[in-house]
Amino acid sequence: MAWSERQVAMLRTIGVRLWQPAADAPAEAETPAEPVPVEPAAQLRREPLPVAAASPAAVEAPAAAARAQPARAEAAPVRAPAVAAAPAADAGSAAGLDWPALRDAVAACSACTLSQSRTQTVFGVGHPQAHWMIVGEAPGEQEDLRGEPFVGPAGQLLDAMLRALALSRAADGEAAQRVYIANTLKCRPPRNRNPAPEELQRCEPFLVRQIELVRPRIILAMGRFAVQALLRSSEPIGKLRGRVHRYQGVPLVVTYHPAYLLRNLPDKARAWDDLCLAASVAERAS
Repeated sequence: MAWSERQVAMLRTIGVRLWQPAADAPAEAETPAEPVPVEPAAQLRREPLPVAAASPAAVEAPAAAARAQPARAEAAPVRAPAVAAAPAADAGSAAGLDWPALRDAVAACSACTLSQSRTQTVFGVGHPQAHWMIVGEAPGEQEDLRGEPFVGPAGQLLDAMLRALALSRAADGEAAQRVYIANTLKCRPPRNRNPAPEELQRCEPFLVRQIELVRPRIILAMGRFAVQALLRSSEPIGKLRGRVHRYQGVPLVVTYHPAYLLRNLPDKARAWDDLCLAASVAERAS
């Protein structure tokens, strides 16, 4: 096949060298041919090329595949399972702590916004191995100032009820005649508002650890929020009192909060019945 001068020139521009057989003629020394002028590429006629050229689809396929690979990875990334953020005070932060370490952990806690408005934390008071444990709701103004649960008029009423059963919140003495008192919350809610569910949740590990350390024979839950925290029940106290419940295997009796009794004097008699029920349970457990 003979190539035209134009085709040869175009092939040379793309780096293809051709071999052409010599014509039947006496062997003579070749005279160098004069160079063939090469037209600019824009002016070259699109002649078929003698070499196999990759089709546009074949060239585009690898490029498209290369572009598609990161696109697929971005469209469907591998994600780790969602994990809820652990609160600043969780079960791990209180589990295994002894009394001094637990008190320090409560004092340093900033798991909720109550830490920003408190005067001080209200840890607990009483005998560390008391047979009785009393759980209240949240510190009030006087508790926030003194750092002790159940002070003021409500605390005085509670102390009088305990004395009637020969019980005391003193930290020393016979454990059978002592109580340990703690609240569900260790910080006072502003203006004595009701505790928020998330506040109760974040503070709960501290109360759980206190109960584990005391190992009481009887728990007396005083007030709606103490009952909700320990029994996970939203039933009114009037429907829950008068019978023995269980918290982690420990007998639990429900009664009214002393602050409520100061406003509702007729219910003092019912509260006394609750204490007598708790006393009978504690005596059987001794």
